[in-house]
Amino acid sequence: MGKDVIVACDFAGKKEVLEFLDKFGGKKPFVKIGMELYYAEGPDIVREIKARGHKIFLDLKLHDIPNTVKKSMSVLSRLDVDMCNLHASGTVAMMEAAIEGLTREDGSRPMLIAVTQLTSTSEERMKSDLLIDEPLDKVVMHYAKCAKVAGLDGVVCSPLEAEKVHEVCGNDFVTVTPGVRFADGDIGDQVRVTTPARAKEIGSDYIVVGRPITAAADPVAAYERCVSEFVD
Repeated sequence: MGKDVIVACDFAGKKEVLEFLDKFGGKKPFVKIGMELYYAEGPDIVREIKARGHKIFLDLKLHDIPNTVKKSMSVLSRLDVDMCNLHASGTVAMMEAAIEGLTREDGSRPMLIAVTQLTSTSEERMKSDLLIDEPLDKVVMHYAKCAKVAGLDGVVCSPLEAEKVHEVCGNDFVTVTPGVRFADGDIGDQVRVTTPARAKEIGSDYIVVGRPITAAADPVAAYERCVSEFVD
């Protein structure tokens, strides 16, 4: 499995994201389309960016009753994205339904990963707000094991948890890790963070990088720095 940098294109609309991608010229970075952009522009923005030659991680984090998630995944599967996700806390039954809905008639489907705990969630918040008294590490590993039982390809987790996820679920179980910042950068609203180089060392398969690239004075140079630290 090859490592890759996924650029989080968390822009307000079509104009902003296409202007950003135009900066890359012939380069075609793997991009993440999240809720803000998708809700602003709908599925057409996915089709347009895909037509430009980019791989797409559609980050909508589905979480609903199994039948609703199954039907929704069937719709998303038609967009020809490369990766999509849901919340592992929706239960194994919901994740199994998602796989069923995502799988096309020819047996192909996008990669499906589950969010364990958001990288903005601290153990204190998990206990006080969610009433989950188990240690954060134990909760993340349990959610990861449930995702594997359900047949998913991997999880979204903190890069600090990637190595342990591989120990628990195997090296073929993909770890997609936001919460990556340059050593000399601002961590923003994330809590569990590390650098691209360290993420590579501890087992991340994909890193998702937003503001350190999109808000950089030279986004292409920042992207290339990420690739050099994480992939090369």
